[in-house]
Amino acid sequence: MVDDVWASLADPFVEGAYATVKGKVRTYVLHRHLLAHLPPPPATILDVGGGAGHQSFPLARLGYRITLLDSSAAMLAAAQRRLDAEPTAVRDRVRLLAGRGEDAVDLAGAHRYDAVLCHGVLMYLPDPAPMIAALCGCVAPEGIVSVLGLNAATLAVRPALAHRWRDALAAFDAGGERGVLGLDTRADTVAGLSALFASHGAAPLAWYGLWLFSDWLTLVADDAELPDIAEVELAASRRDPYRGLSRVFHLLARAGSAPAPAGDRDR
Repeated sequence: MVDDVWASLADPFVEGAYATVKGKVRTYVLHRHLLAHLPPPPATILDVGGGAGHQSFPLARLGYRITLLDSSAAMLAAAQRRLDAEPTAVRDRVRLLAGRGEDAVDLAGAHRYDAVLCHGVLMYLPDPAPMIAALCGCVAPEGIVSVLGLNAATLAVRPALAHRWRDALAAFDAGGERGVLGLDTRADTVAGLSALFASHGAAPLAWYGLWLFSDWLTLVADDAELPDIAEVELAASRRDPYRGLSRVFHLLARAGSAPAPAGDRDR
């Protein structure tokens, strides 16, 4: 295990961030995107950096077989607590695994998954290439790989809305930002990550936006209003120009019919 930088952030992240309108919108919109592309259950899914299982446990409830991989002991403990509250049938479909995402190929052994998810991870890495290589190395032929990237094209929006005009001006040429959890994050582009996937034999399949209105506005919604907010965010995520204005983008790729050559996987 590596140093657990998430140890002090696990509880506020799990109990706080996902309980907000923004957190609930993320879970809903991503779930709808995934259901449009995943093979039907009981397909196998590897959730790399899966945290407390907010994205993969709903899939387990639908019958998918989940392996949740995370390097943080604190996050895995939170995942176990949440899993313990699930029915037996759901618990039996989920396996929790400790380890780095970059080591996922070795940790998976000979198994290849029908889909590999890596959401909310790439922005915390100095270089996305090793992780993309690992994700592509774990997916079965014709399988789906799903990632989130911090949108490099919209970094100026948040400081501008906060009237931090000098920060906004600098953000036009920035490579990342200080995230809401207090950690430095790195930004990507759809084209850049698509090229990385292609270099490992995975063809970009679709991309969507994530967090537009719920990121720009401070929203406190009751249970009656939340479904309407989520449906508006889902509609915006699927169409231009809105998806390109989102703070985060969701990119999916499909692996080739045969594993990439070893030289490509090691690139």
